[in-house]
Amino acid sequence: MAKVGSKARSQHRCSECQHVTAKWVGRCPDCGSWGTVDEIPMLTPISGGVANRAVAPSSPAVPISSIDPGVTRHVSTGVDELDRVLGGGLVPGSVTLLAGEPGVGKSTLLLEVVHRWARSGRRALYLSGEESAGQIRLRAERTGCTHDEVFLAAESDLQTALGHIEQVRPSLIVVDSVQTMSTTEADGVTGGVTQIRAVTTALTSHAKAAGSNGAAIILVGHVTKEGAIAGPRSLEHLVDVVMHFEGDRASALRMVRGVKNRFGAADEVGCFLLHDNGIEGVADPSGLFLDQRPAPVPGTSVTVTLDGKRPLIGEVQALIGSASAGNPRRAVSGIDSARAAMITAVLEKRAHLNVGQNDIYLSTVGGMRLTDPSSDLAVALAIASAYADIPMPTTVVAIGEVGLAGDLRRVTGMDRRLAEAARLGFTCAVVPPGVTDVPAGLAVQSADNISGALRVLRNISDNVRDNGGRR
Repeated sequence: MAKVGSKARSQHRCSECQHVTAKWVGRCPDCGSWGTVDEIPMLTPISGGVANRAVAPSSPAVPISSIDPGVTRHVSTGVDELDRVLGGGLVPGSVTLLAGEPGVGKSTLLLEVVHRWARSGRRALYLSGEESAGQIRLRAERTGCTHDEVFLAAESDLQTALGHIEQVRPSLIVVDSVQTMSTTEADGVTGGVTQIRAVTTALTSHAKAAGSNGAAIILVGHVTKEGAIAGPRSLEHLVDVVMHFEGDRASALRMVRGVKNRFGAADEVGCFLLHDNGIEGVADPSGLFLDQRPAPVPGTSVTVTLDGKRPLIGEVQALIGSASAGNPRRAVSGIDSARAAMITAVLEKRAHLNVGQNDIYLSTVGGMRLTDPSSDLAVALAIASAYADIPMPTTVVAIGEVGLAGDLRRVTGMDRRLAEAARLGFTCAVVPPGVTDVPAGLAVQSADNISGALRVLRNISDNVRDNGGRR
């Protein structure tokens, strides 16, 4: 009778691209990533033995129709803007990753979340590997987030952290951050690829083991200088929800952007304002991106952009300087410089505006970033308004993409954009042709190309002037 057994041998696999090599290398030969190649054991059968045997499952597979959909439901965090991104709240037994740059306000937001969670009668555990419990208490007092059902533990060892979870038995766990946690059951330094994967796998397995009766876990993640989440790419695959916390240090505005969500839409955006005494959600952020003034001035234009599924009002400001003898200067803030240069060239070539020799300065209001092509028309009208010294009425919005041929193209979500403009009191919209779904109270002026849009702008301005300046 042939002997059946197995002997162990090892291979090395890249955690980024899953490329397998016979020996360890510092850099993956396939994708070029550094430090992502790890050893994986393999079992090779001996003498024709079978290495993989069937094992009786502990619980049988059941038809999907027999599973009660109400077993797993969203539980509100108490922070409406965060619930919007999560799809209604946290799901018991789920793992959420919140990543952002240092100092953007991740810990402040999550301290507000655990406070509101505890205030609703549930228990929360805040595990910190970056700060002591005393430091967290100081911030909690400053932001008014102290509650007896919020438990704090300054711990960076995974096994001890799991012990805290078993002892406290919370329904919400915050780990700040996953890069500072380590386990003795995995090799590598703290914050390395191997450690991060091992810690995340253990926490995910702990959450999934309890299922719908388990605690929801929020992991805080660091980002690299390029803005990507630090650690292996498989980290984003292990968790259920991935969110990016974004914000400029020069502005109080913060945005939580959904990247992955197994329980809801993955393109939602939540807006917050970070203050010295805490953080608050902004349910209607459009007013933050508008410059409040009593009368229209040349060089301004308003558009409606879509950030995920959320329509936001944004204002573009343009300033035309004197003609330069050498190379004219182009300075932009909040707008893609390449698209701004393209729109300037289209205005000069297709609309015959001699703006190429002038210095051009473009900016948005409130630190808003306009990356959506739908803002092209607003940028073009702002430049033309500044060049001709004709003010654009403040009740007019411009929505449309500008092509190199000077044509105007429709953009997605036009109905939501126009509905948001009508809700905020705008009475006229300059759009490409073909728009039919127009909300009540909003008049639409269509233009086939950039020259037609400039004529519409002049006609609207003339009508305002003839009516005695009423906008």
